[in-house]
Formats: sequence, structure tokens, C-alpha cells
Amino acid sequence: MGTVENVMSDEVNQVSPELWETFSGACNEDDYYRGWLGLQSGLIAGAVQSLLVVCNEQQQFNPVASWPEEGSDPVRLSDVVERVLEEQCGLLVEIRDSDNYAIAYPLLIAGNLHSVVALEVGFATESQLQRAMEQVQWGIAWLELLVLRQQADIDQETLKRLTAAVDLLAVTLSEERFSAAAMVLTTELAAASNCERVSLGFMRNDHVKLQAVSHSAEVGKKMNLTHAIEQVMEEAILQRLEVVYPSPAGEVLICREHEALSRQQAMANIVTFPLYHQGQYYGAITCERGADQPFSTSDIEFIRAIAALSGPALENKHANDRPLPVKVKNAAQQQLERLFGTGYLGRKFALVVVVCLVLFLSFAVGEYRLTADTSLEGAIRRAIVAPFDGYIDQAPLRAGDLVKKGQLLCSLDDRDLQLEKLVKVSQYQQISRQYQESVAKRDRAKAGIIKAQMAQTQAELDLLESKLERTRLTAPFTGLLVRGDLSQRFGGAVEQGEVLFEITPLDAYRVILKVDERRIVDVKIGQRGALILTSLPQKPYQFTVDLITPISNAEEGRNYFRVEAHLTYIDDSLRPGMEGVGKISIDRRKLISIWSRDLVEWVKLTLWNWLP
Repeated sequence: MGTVENVMSDEVNQVSPELWETFSGACNEDDYYRGWLGLQSGLIAGAVQSLLVVCNEQQQFNPVASWPEEGSDPVRLSDVVERVLEEQCGLLVEIRDSDNYAIAYPLLIAGNLHSVVALEVGFATESQLQRAMEQVQWGIAWLELLVLRQQADIDQETLKRLTAAVDLLAVTLSEERFSAAAMVLTTELAAASNCERVSLGFMRNDHVKLQAVSHSAEVGKKMNLTHAIEQVMEEAILQRLEVVYPSPAGEVLICREHEALSRQQAMANIVTFPLYHQGQYYGAITCERGADQPFSTSDIEFIRAIAALSGPALENKHANDRPLPVKVKNAAQQQLERLFGTGYLGRKFALVVVVCLVLFLSFAVGEYRLTADTSLEGAIRRAIVAPFDGYIDQAPLRAGDLVKKGQLLCSLDDRDLQLEKLVKVSQYQQISRQYQESVAKRDRAKAGIIKAQMAQTQAELDLLESKLERTRLTAPFTGLLVRGDLSQRFGGAVEQGEVLFEITPLDAYRVILKVDERRIVDVKIGQRGALILTSLPQKPYQFTVDLITPISNAEEGRNYFRVEAHLTYIDDSLRPGMEGVGKISIDRRKLISIWSRDLVEWVKLTLWNWLP
């Protein structure tokens, strides 16, 4: 079991050589425990008896060694052992109904209690008891060394198995096709595990189908052997367990197919590992050896690790190599099973929601309203123009101002007209005196000519009076100036007919809707709608369609038709030029047709554009 160091204290040298030989020559774990306990008991002067309790794989503490082997009474030490198991610390207690003492000490490895050693000693001095406790603490390190060596051996074996399993996985993943990967895995696994044959099968239609056999490129040539191996795999998958034949003592498994294959192959040793992934068994790996080569526990663990790592990779490769129709069929079948089988409550809830939504859209009817960008215009727009050529004298108002009827908008400079009027008045008076003189002389011919000149002069005076009156431009009605700003043109010249102002009333508006050309066929004169203005979003205004212009306008890459309507209600908060969104009520139809109309039309146009 190991070589014991020879460096000891003087007390150790007093121990009999037989105890050292028993301890150093231990060939198994039980002999090691007995030898160690005997050696420790011999090292402690006054030791009467001792007991070693060790935790097994089932996490139960059982006595594995006692000293002396005959004549000992372990019951006397049971109480102190139980206390140490509970408190997990060393104890020194006096044994009831006796002058002896009990020494017990636990072995803790990585925080876990491994074993407890207890001794009964017959001396009573404090120094002797202290040395005895120190000896137990020193000696228990040999047990810790045994456990650490065993764990190191286990870890080394595990690392070896994992390294080999990872290497096999890497070789399997390096192959692109499933058939090549399966052949590589079975062949390499047979060589690594010293098996005569390794077979791989996958479940298809509730039966196992053999996919690959080590060292054999043609799987289906030996039909009897192939069928026997498939039956062996199905037997293990049905039991959801690894099946080893011949079965270890104490295991109760159904091994009928394994026994039949073993007899067929001259009493071979067989082990089968079901492959499990994503909640289902999808295949199995069967390994075979000769009758004189049974599978050990380490062999089974090694093959199990390879199956766990490489199985899912092979399953993915096999799924990827299937034809596309098979992939679609399996995917649909899987989704249906998840949808109508157990579990997946989220999908079932989503299906119920979709079904309810489809039913609702199939029968629900709503109002179809056509949306369009909208603006307000005045129903009347009067232009104020310059009556004649002149110069700006006053301009107290400009665009945006509210005006009343007769309010001065601007005035023209009338000084030249006033001077011209004075000239004409003086001329008229002079002609009037000439007319009187002609009448006094009774010169009728001359009087007639002068009278005509007087009439002409009077007409010119009347024209000047008219121009003087028109130098003051006033509002023709109460409204809003929507155009015109002469505040920067004082003294500037204007030409006859030049538009100086535009005015619109506040009690008459025209609604302008820009209807997309794709929806203009839905609009009819007399239809009603509602308008929400950007500046007054809290209040809708009702309108009625009056006119549909037949000419479209291009704007922002789309064509629009101008549709005019009038408001059924007007208040003082409205102003020309306000913009918003209007909706024309067309009719009532199914909601699904309303919401999907744009998509359906787009699909139709796209198909019409691309199809020959």
C-alpha cells in the first residue's frame, strides 16, 4: 500500500516490528486501516482498545477496524464517536463506570468528514493524555495521505478518460459528413477501449437502425448480426439504462437480447449505452469484447464519457445530412408535438391569442376613414391693389392683423393731385369768366365753345376728386390680412394694379385635403369627416366634401388630388393657413380589409410588375 517513513521518535522505535510490517505491507484498503489502527494503538502507552469509523459511498459511517481484534468492546467508544460525528472536533472524555478516558479525533478533508478514530486509554495524568492526543493528531495524517492518494489516482484516471474523450470528439467533429464521422468514432472507440466491435445506432420511426460498425464500411451485409445488434440497442433504450452482460452481481436487468448476441458471438462481453439528448433517447452505442475480457468500472466510465460528448455531435451531423423535405417534415412534426403535446404553455397561449385575433378580424366591422393632410383657406380672398401710380404715404397695418370694415390699410401721397386740382380749379374759374363775358356780348358761338371747355375742365376736376378719394385704401369687410407688408416701403413707388394687400373674412373657410391618388376613388361629394388641427388638437371640427379637383399635384415624391370641403361649425379660434389631419368617413367594412389593404395592393402591384 506504500512505504512507511523510518524517521520516528524514540517512542516509535519501541513498537514491535510486526505492527510495522503489517502496516507497510498492506495490499488493500481494509488491511491499511487495520495496520494503521494497530500501529497507532501501539504507539500510545496505556491504550486499552481503539476503533476506526469511515464514511462509505452511501454517506454512512461504518466501523472498518478495531484493536485488539479479539476481546475489544467497541460499544464503550460509541458515545464519543457519535459526539465527534455530530460536533466534528476532537474530544477527550471520561468513560462512565470506569477510570479510563476516551480520545476521539475526526479526519476532515476539504470540509467533509471522512473518518473518526477513537481510543480508550488507562492513564490519568494530564501530560500523558496530551501526548496521546498529539499522537492521534499526528497519526491521522496517514489516513489523510491515503485518501489524497486515492483521490489523486481517481482524478488522474478521470483526466485520462476525459482527454481521450475530447480527442475522440475532435476527430468526430473534423468530419463533415455523418457517415464518415460515425465510422471514425466507432473505429477509434474500439481501439481506445480495446473492444472487438463497436456499433452505433439511431432511433428512426420507433426502431433502432444500425448506422456504423467499427472496422466495417458496409453495415448491412450481415443481416442477422445487424438485426441482433439493433435488438440489443432497443433493449437498452426501452429500459432507459446501461446494460452490461454478463450482469454484475445484484443488478436485475432484462438482458435477453444481450444474452442471445453473446451466445451468437461465442459468449462475448457486451455493454450498451443509450444516447440521451434534449429530453429523448435517440440512439445507442454497443461495445463487444471477448469472453475473457470483461468490462471494468473504469472501462464503462470511459465509454460513457465518450458517448456523452460525441453522441450529440453525431446527432446534429445526422440531422444536417437529411434531405430538405425530411428536415421540413421533422421540423413541422416537432413543432406540432410541442404545440399540442405537454408543456410549452407559452406557445399554446400564443396560438390561442392568434386564433382569437383571426376570428375577431374575420367578423369585426369598423368604420373605414381616409386620412389626408389638411389645411384651412379663407372662402373669400379679396385683393387690394394700387388704383394708380403713386407713392406710399402711410401703411399702419400688415399681414396677420385683424381689420374692421372701412379701416385704413394704407394711403398714397396726394400732394401732386392737390396741386393739379388747384390748377384745374383756377382754369375752371378763368373759363367761367370768359363764358360770362361771351354771354354778355351775346356771342353765342364763342359761348358754346367756352361752355364745352368748362365741361371738360369739370370732368378733369371730378377725375382728380376721385383719385384723391382713392388715395385712402380701406378694408372692404371685417377680416384678416393674409398678405401685404408696406412698413418698409414708406415713400416708395407703386404701380397701378399692383397687389398691396390680400384680406379674407373670418366667418367663411374652405378645407383643403390632399388625398393620395391611390384612395381618390373612395372619395365622393357629400361625404363627411373630421379635422384635427395641429394648433388645436383638443377639438375636432366636422366638415363636408364639396369639390374633387381632377388635377393631381406632385409633392414629396407622391401624387395628391385636391379635395375641398366646408366646415359645419366655425369659431373665433380658427385662422387661415392652419394645418392638421383630416379623416373622411367612407363606409363600414371588415377590420382585416382596412388594415391589410395597403399590403394587399402592394403585393398585387409587385406581382403585376414582375410577372410576365
